[in-house]
Amino acid sequence: VITSLGTGQTFVHNDARAATRFPIASTFKIFNSLIALEEKAVKTDEVLRWNGQTYDFPDWNRDQTLASAFKVSCVWCYQQLASRIGKTTYRRYLKNSGYGVLKPSFQTTTFWLDGSLQVSAQEQVTFLRKLYLRQLPFSDSSYNTLRGIMLAEQTPAHSLRAKTGWAMSAVPAVGWYVGYVETAADVWFFATNIMTRDAKDLPLRQMLTKEALTRK
Repeated sequence: VITSLGTGQTFVHNDARAATRFPIASTFKIFNSLIALEEKAVKTDEVLRWNGQTYDFPDWNRDQTLASAFKVSCVWCYQQLASRIGKTTYRRYLKNSGYGVLKPSFQTTTFWLDGSLQVSAQEQVTFLRKLYLRQLPFSDSSYNTLRGIMLAEQTPAHSLRAKTGWAMSAVPAVGWYVGYVETAADVWFFATNIMTRDAKDLPLRQMLTKEALTRK
């Protein structure tokens, strides 16, 4: 799904899939970061200490800040923040935002990974638009910090703010890429999800999305 802020023009590939909910995976780190900042569960410059456990992703095996944790999609960092935030707070924010569907019973540190929270590509784009327009109940400080850590690419012509996700709890697994592109003329929100066979398919999330954005 690609949609324009200025005109509302929207392009959809596979309407049925765009409306189908899938586990949100690490794309939840966008919303999760906002919640953590607003609830003061983390400070912008706080160091999240690595406990020494060795993970399959080398970038996780070190101390992190919120910005670095977002960039490398560090699961243990956000699980640490989730423990500080708690179930009640998550329920409140998700209900107030109308964001996806959360199962009544869920685990605080895994609900975005295990399929307890599901969202469609259409709902991702709706959320991103609210995020950009600051229509959600967060302070300017939280919005500004998130805007900084979401920056994935910047050129003289555009700024790309985005987050990947890999929902391995789905069968088949689902790869996500969501965010928005700012140009001088407009802002374009996008949400892609694809079936993935294994980790070798993951680069297709960004590749296919960027190709679609370039063409449109």
